[in-house]
Amino acid sequence: MPASDLSASPLFDAALTAVAPLDDAAGAAAAEHLDRLTKPPGSLGRLESLAVQLAAIAGEDPPPLPVPAAIGVFAGDHGVHAEGVTPWPQEVTGQMVANFCAGGAAINVLARQASARVVVVDVGVATEVPEVPGTDTELIRARVAPGTANLALGPAMTAAQVDEALEVGAALAARLVGEGARCLVTGDMGIANTTPSAALIAAFTGRPPAEVTGRGTGIDDERLARKVDVVERAVARVASAPGVAPREVLAELGGLEIAALSGFIVGGAAARVPVVIDGVIAAAAALVAVALAPDVAGYLVAGHRSVEPGASAALEHLGIQPVLDLGLRLGEGTGACLALGVVESAARILREMATFDSAGVTEK
Repeated sequence: MPASDLSASPLFDAALTAVAPLDDAAGAAAAEHLDRLTKPPGSLGRLESLAVQLAAIAGEDPPPLPVPAAIGVFAGDHGVHAEGVTPWPQEVTGQMVANFCAGGAAINVLARQASARVVVVDVGVATEVPEVPGTDTELIRARVAPGTANLALGPAMTAAQVDEALEVGAALAARLVGEGARCLVTGDMGIANTTPSAALIAAFTGRPPAEVTGRGTGIDDERLARKVDVVERAVARVASAPGVAPREVLAELGGLEIAALSGFIVGGAAARVPVVIDGVIAAAAALVAVALAPDVAGYLVAGHRSVEPGASAALEHLGIQPVLDLGLRLGEGTGACLALGVVESAARILREMATFDSAGVTEK
């Protein structure tokens, strides 16, 4: 499919104000419904809590099926790459975007299995992304800047860049839901993006940088020490400025794709659809989204637990239990995509399973 543009529109701030608390009455009805199904109470474990959450998100019991799902893969480059925090060359970001568009990446394979749509957004890739003819994967060219500035030396983004990237994410969420998506999935691509993610997680959770900074693509001890030092210095700069607002923290420490993901998450919550988040990059974006609109937390489903330590720290801070724990650390939305079948199963239990009365089964 040809590349398309995502026109800027004042959607993000409107989405912020549209995010509503979960419908507790619908959630309570779903919990009572689950106890009338032909099974011992609580015997389906996390599937039951997911079912209750889906009902509370939709405001109805049983909830609608969270299908079809749409995966927004946001891509951007990072100036902190210059600090040697990763051995991968920066041009890999653009090359992987082309791979997504050609349908050859892991997320494409898993999305096909899940019958999920993949939309790739160039929100800040440093190199030009070529056209990929003959593909079903849409590429949206919404580049705010050709990568961020070096967060080790100063703010990664300007306030205007943050606002524009948030807008890109919110606009895509609104568009995908308007086109029929009933579940949104976060995806990302950006060489060196675990460094700004660790910085954001440290800043929003208050955890020490060394505790939330991981090896990313598998860096050695020397490079990890360099990465921790970069994160420590950047977070200290933010901590020294009293009363820093969430958007300012994002501008200082974040990335263009992380900002766009935050807008995407807020947009999904505003549309009252579940948002299945992936690994450490999405977890950092979720912390930003929840700091801006606390009710967003109820719409989040953690697809999996990434092996990156910052991911677990962020999920604990958000009070979210991951659906899967498979030792993944790829990103792209892969872990979240794998969880889609479980999320759909939770809704189907409420929609399709018989009650004791309807099945003529005697209760205890």
